[in-house]
Amino acid sequence: MEQSELQALADKLDRLIEHCQKLERDNAMLRELQDDWNRERAQLMHKNDLAKNKIEAMIGRLRALEHH
Repeated sequence: MEQSELQALADKLDRLIEHCQKLERDNAMLRELQDDWNRERAQLMHKNDLAKNKIEAMIGRLRALEHH
């Protein structure tokens, strides 16, 4: 191989390495975002359950008042 061919191959390899590193950073960022969304979803589901339980308790009290 000529020196220019070796240099072109080395340049392509450098670009490939840079691209892989960028993909790894992007992947890590996306995983972090996914973790954030999953935590937020869990919190919202918990709040939804609390609200549902409060509403069911209120309905139960209202029904009890109706029977008196």
